[in-house]
Amino acid sequence: MLDTSLRPHVASASAGSARVKAVYHVAGTADQIGVRAEAIAVEQSVEMPVAAITDRTVLEEIVGRVEDIRDLGNGVFEVHVGLAAATTGLEPGQLLNMLFGNTSIHSDVVLHDAIFPDEILAALGGPRQGLPGWRTRSGATNRAMTCSALKPQGLGARELATIAGKLARGGIDFIKDDHGLADQRYSPFAERVPRIAELVHAARAGEGGKTGYLPSLSGNLDQIRRQIEIVRTAGLDAVLIAPMVTGLATFHTVVRENPDIAFMAHPAMAGAGRIAPPFLLGKLFRLMGADATVFPNHGGRFGYSSDTCHALAEAALSPLGGLTSTVPVPAGGMTPNRVKEMLQFYGNDVMLLIGGGLLAAGARMIEETALFVQTVAQHAHE
Repeated sequence: MLDTSLRPHVASASAGSARVKAVYHVAGTADQIGVRAEAIAVEQSVEMPVAAITDRTVLEEIVGRVEDIRDLGNGVFEVHVGLAAATTGLEPGQLLNMLFGNTSIHSDVVLHDAIFPDEILAALGGPRQGLPGWRTRSGATNRAMTCSALKPQGLGARELATIAGKLARGGIDFIKDDHGLADQRYSPFAERVPRIAELVHAARAGEGGKTGYLPSLSGNLDQIRRQIEIVRTAGLDAVLIAPMVTGLATFHTVVRENPDIAFMAHPAMAGAGRIAPPFLLGKLFRLMGADATVFPNHGGRFGYSSDTCHALAEAALSPLGGLTSTVPVPAGGMTPNRVKEMLQFYGNDVMLLIGGGLLAAGARMIEETALFVQTVAQHAHE
C-alpha cells in the first residue's frame, strides 16, 4: 500500500476537484518504487520540481497524487495516480497526453487502465450506436454478427466490388474495407464507395437481406468530412476508422458530428506504445465513440493472449458510467473452422471478422461465406 510519507508536500485535494485515476504497471524494486511512482505522478501533471511551486491551488488540485502501490510480483508494481480532470480540458488528445504523454517514453511503464470521473464520461460521451445499433443494422437480434474485409491492396474499385458482391450473396452481415484502402489512385474513394455500395445492395435486394458496407476513412479532418458526404450519398450508415492513425481528437469529432453513423475502430498503430490493449481498444476507444472495436484474436497472426482478449471484450461490453456498449470484433488470421470455439469464448455479443479465410476460398467464396453465416446462426440456438 501507499506510504504516505512519500508525499509530504501535497495537501488534500479540495472536495470539488475531480480526478482521473491512472493505473500504471511499473517495473522496479520495492525500495525504489515509491520514488518512481512519485516521479510518474509529477511528470504526468506539472512536469517540474514540486518544491518550486508556490501556488496553493496548483499544489492541492493539480499536482498528481500517488494513491496506491501494489506489488504484482516478478518485479512489477501497480501504481495508481490521481490526475486532475481539469488538466485534460475534457478533450480526447489532451486526455491521453495527461495519462501517458511523457511517461510513454520511459520503457519501464505500461499504461494499464484508467478510471474516469463522471464529467469526462459525460463530455466524451461514448458510442452513439453501439451494440444496439449494429443489431438493428444487421437484423441479428439474438446471435453473433458476421463480418469480412475487402482485400488485397492494389485492386481497383471494380474488382473490389466483385468480391464484395460475392460476400454479400453469402449472406454476411457486414463488409468493411481493409484499413489500408484509402484514396489511392488505383482505387479512389469517390469511385470505390458508390460502386461497392451498389453491388452489395443489389446482391441481397431480391431476398430482402441486409449486408452493410463500411468504407475506410482516412486523411485529415477536412478529407474525412468529404468522405462521409460520399458515404451518405451512397446510402451507407457505417464506416471504418483507425483512431490512432487519424488521431483521437479527429475521431471523436467525426463521431459527434455524425451520430447516425456507426463507427468501427481499427487497431492500426495500437501497438506503437505501451498501453494495455484492453484499456486502449476496449475502454478508451469506447469512451471516444467507437461503436465496434476490432482487435487481434488469440491464436491468430498476432500475439494477444486469451486473457487479454477476454479483458478487452469485457472492457467493451461492461457497464461504464451509463455509456453504450461497444461491440468486440475479434479478427486477425481467423478461419471458419474456429467459429464455434470463438462463439463459446465470446458469446453472442460479438462480431466475428474473417477476411483472408473467406477470400482464400476463391471460386467457393459465396458457399464458404454462407457456411460461416450458417454456423454462427446455429450457435445462437444451441
